[in-house]
Amino acid sequence: MDINATFIAQIVVFLILLWVIFKFIVPPISNMIDERQKKIAEGLAAAERGQKDLDEAKSRADAVVSEARDRANQIIDQASRRSNEIVEQAKHTATAEGDRLIAAAKQQIELEATKAREDLRRQVSDLTVRTAAKLLGREIDASKHADLLGKLASEI
Repeated sequence: MDINATFIAQIVVFLILLWVIFKFIVPPISNMIDERQKKIAEGLAAAERGQKDLDEAKSRADAVVSEARDRANQIIDQASRRSNEIVEQAKHTATAEGDRLIAAAKQQIELEATKAREDLRRQVSDLTVRTAAKLLGREIDASKHADLLGKLASEI
């Protein structure tokens, strides 16, 4: 096997081609690959931060929902207590009003009974005077004998 000039020229051209490739083509491709790796790493880091932020947001949302539930339960309890207070107050008011109405009715009954007694006494005294007048056969003057009629009415 002879080494001739063509073979040496091919080796020189191949070496020049390798030098041009490593000098002008490999660095931009390497830079693009490095940039792509950086972008992928940044994307993964951002995804991790996003996942962490999402987890934190979920925990904050759960805390807010839990706090809102607790507050709602407190409001419901307060409303329940207030409604019970209102019912009790209404019961007391109704009882007091009922007692007042009963007292007023008793007073009215007593007044009517007194009025009826007085009316009955007057009628009885008039009847007694007329009966006595018929028995005695003369007119008895009620104004002259008021003392006697008053005693008689009080006895009746």
